[in-house]
Amino acid sequence: MIIGLIGAMDEELEILLKETEVEKTQIKASMKFVKGHLYGKEVVVVRCGIGKVNSAICAQILVDDFNVDYVINVGIAGGIGANVKPGDVVIGDSLVQHDVEAIAFGYEAGQIPRIDTLDFKSSEYLVNLAKDACKDVLTHEYFVGRIATGDQFIADINKIKYIKETFDAIACEMEGGSIAQSCYLNQVPFVVLRSISDNADNGAHMDYEKFQHIAIKNSTEIIKNMLIAM
Repeated sequence: MIIGLIGAMDEELEILLKETEVEKTQIKASMKFVKGHLYGKEVVVVRCGIGKVNSAICAQILVDDFNVDYVINVGIAGGIGANVKPGDVVIGDSLVQHDVEAIAFGYEAGQIPRIDTLDFKSSEYLVNLAKDACKDVLTHEYFVGRIATGDQFIADINKIKYIKETFDAIACEMEGGSIAQSCYLNQVPFVVLRSISDNADNGAHMDYEKFQHIAIKNSTEIIKNMLIAM
């Protein structure tokens, strides 16, 4: 069993990489793939970079070059659920791409033409592992729901309202949906985990230095508990 771990920031992967027993590294598409063992499991750890193209390429390389059995993606997101606060964690049970629109051709907002689904469902097995991991490590809350992805940094309240109401999403970010699409097309189980940095509904923000510490601690401990349980 090989598990692909995709991080959105170098900082989030720093601790995981320090604890990985490295067997080899490979550079492809300007991304560094680190293969080894972590908490007793065979893993490939990689930072994908920002945006849907980078993250989709990354996921496809994990499938093609490393033959991963599972993909776990961690990173940061904006909370758009009413009760989601900075420091909380969102476990994405489905992913949708909010910047896709082919309504003129009869598709729903967010549905990619000629793909037979609006959203991409996370692995129930991985979602349950993540939930159990969150219960053990979090000092904040965790939520399970839909995450919306787009190649846009969303700062406009009207856009946030549109994403929330149109897609019933509780978080938005820039990589998870394309990782989900790649995994869906390759029939590889996945889950997307996001630490919440701000909540546009109530204007709540967290000091970045404080948030970074919380996000790194949370993502590291969640991944550790998930890998041990797999």
